[in-house]
Amino acid sequence: MANHLWDGFDALGAGRSAPFLVLESRRTITYADASEIAGKLSAVLVARGVRPGDRVAVQAEKSAEMILLYLACMRAGAAILPLNTAYTLVELEYLLSDSTPALIVCRPSDETAVASLTRRLGLSEPLTLGVDGDGSLMAWSADAEAGPIVHRTPEDLAAVLYTSGTTGRPKGAMLTHSNLYINVLQCSRWMVGLEPGNERMLAVIPFFHVFAMTVAMNLAIANGMVMIIHPKFELKHVLADIAQKKPTLMPGVSTLYATINNYAFIHKYDLSSIKMCISGGGPLPVEVKQNFEKLTGCALVEGYGLTESSPVTSCNPLRGVNKTGSIGLPLPGTVMEVIDKDDGVTPMKVGEIGEICISGPQVMAGYLNRADETDKVLRNGRLHTGDLGYVDADGYFFIVDRLKEMIIVGGYKIFPRQVEELLYAYPAVVEAAVIGLTHPTRGQMIKAFLVLKEGATLDESALKDYLRKNISAYAIPHAFEVRTSLPKSAIGKILKKELVAEENAKH
Repeated sequence: MANHLWDGFDALGAGRSAPFLVLESRRTITYADASEIAGKLSAVLVARGVRPGDRVAVQAEKSAEMILLYLACMRAGAAILPLNTAYTLVELEYLLSDSTPALIVCRPSDETAVASLTRRLGLSEPLTLGVDGDGSLMAWSADAEAGPIVHRTPEDLAAVLYTSGTTGRPKGAMLTHSNLYINVLQCSRWMVGLEPGNERMLAVIPFFHVFAMTVAMNLAIANGMVMIIHPKFELKHVLADIAQKKPTLMPGVSTLYATINNYAFIHKYDLSSIKMCISGGGPLPVEVKQNFEKLTGCALVEGYGLTESSPVTSCNPLRGVNKTGSIGLPLPGTVMEVIDKDDGVTPMKVGEIGEICISGPQVMAGYLNRADETDKVLRNGRLHTGDLGYVDADGYFFIVDRLKEMIIVGGYKIFPRQVEELLYAYPAVVEAAVIGLTHPTRGQMIKAFLVLKEGATLDESALKDYLRKNISAYAIPHAFEVRTSLPKSAIGKILKKELVAEENAKH
C-alpha cells in the first residue's frame, strides 16, 4: 500500500488517459499528462537547489499548475509551504523569515516585490506561476527531463501550514506524509458510497488552506477523481459549472452554502449531481444546512478539524444519524475527549462542557521552530484544541465555542455561537457575527454584526423580542450593527478579530 500521496498518485497516473484536472476554460489535463509535468517540475526544483526535506513556499492562485507543483514537491522529497494569497509583504516577510524556504514561487505580478524581499532576507530568487500556467516555473520546465522520485518515510515532513494567528502570530504546523495520507484514508472511509475513479470534485476553496488541501485536493488525488478547478469563487460561474460538468462532491464553508441558498436565481440551475458536501473551516449554522439540503437534495454535513490535525478529526455520518448542530463522530483511528479546561487533565462527564482534545495519526509533529508553543498544545499525548464543547450519550461531539471567544457579562458566560445560531434563523438575516467588547462595569458587552437579506430592514425591537423568547436576557446583544458585508478570510470564514479591532480602534 502507498504510504504517501506521491506513491498513490503515481500508481494511479502512470499511463492513465482519464481526466484529472478540468479547468473553468474547459482545458483538461489527464492523469498521465499530470504525472509527466510533475516530473519535469520536480527537476526544476532540484535544479534550483531544492533538496529532500527543504521547504518550498508557494503564494499563487488556485490553478492546475499549482496542483502539479504540489505533486512535484512530493516527488522531489520537499515539503510544500502554501501561503495565503491575501498576505501583505509585511506578513510575507515574517513568514519567510520564520520558515526559511529553499525556494519561493509567487504570482508574476508580485515578482519584483517578492524578489526584493527575498534578497533582503538572504533567500533565493523567486520563480513565478500564474493562473493560466504563465510564469518562469512552467517555462523552465518545458524542456526539462523528469527528475528522480525521492522516496521519503511516512514520518518525513510533507507540508508546513501556518495557522490563522487568531491568538497570536501565525505558527507553522508541521504535517508529515503519514499525517496527510492517513487523514485522506480516514476521510475516504468515512465517505460511505464514495466510488474511486468515478467521482468529480468541485474545487472552489483555496488550496493554501488545510481544509481544501485535504478534503478537496488530496482526497481527489488519492481516489482517482476528476478535479474541476475554479481559481476564484464567482457564484454564477460556479453554478453554471455544476449544471454543466456535474460534480458529485463540493466541500466548502458555511458562507459558501449560505451564498448559494440566498441567490435569487438559484432555481435556474440544476444542482442534482452533487451527492456529498462537507462544511468545514468554522461552524455550520443549522438554518444554512437545512436550506441547502432542501435546495439540492444532497447531504450537507458538518465536520471539524484544525490545521494541527491535517485537519479532519470528526464528521457527521453521511448515512445514519446526522445530529443537527453536532460536529459528528470521531474519524476511524481518532480519539476525541472532553477535558477539564482548568486543569487540562480530568475527563468531563457526558454533557459537561470542557476543552476538546484529540489523539490520532493525523496530529501534527509540532510547530516549526516553536518548541515552546508545541509544548502548550501537545500535552499528555493529546492535542489541546482551544475549543469548548461536550459529548453526548451517543458519542457525538458538539462545539460550544472557542475558549478564547467566550464572553463574560457580569459573571455570566455567553457562547457567541449560541446567539449566532438564533440570528441566522431570524427571517431577515443572511449572516451574523457576535463579539465581546470591554465594558467598564460589566466586564464585557455583546455586539452583533448583521448582513440582511436584500430589501430587508432591521426592526431591532422585534429582533430583541425574538431573542428573549429563546435565550436568557444577559445573552442578548447590547448593540446591533447592520452591514452590507462582513470581513472574511480567503476561504470565506468570518474574521471576528477584524471586527474586534475595528471596535477597539473607536475607543
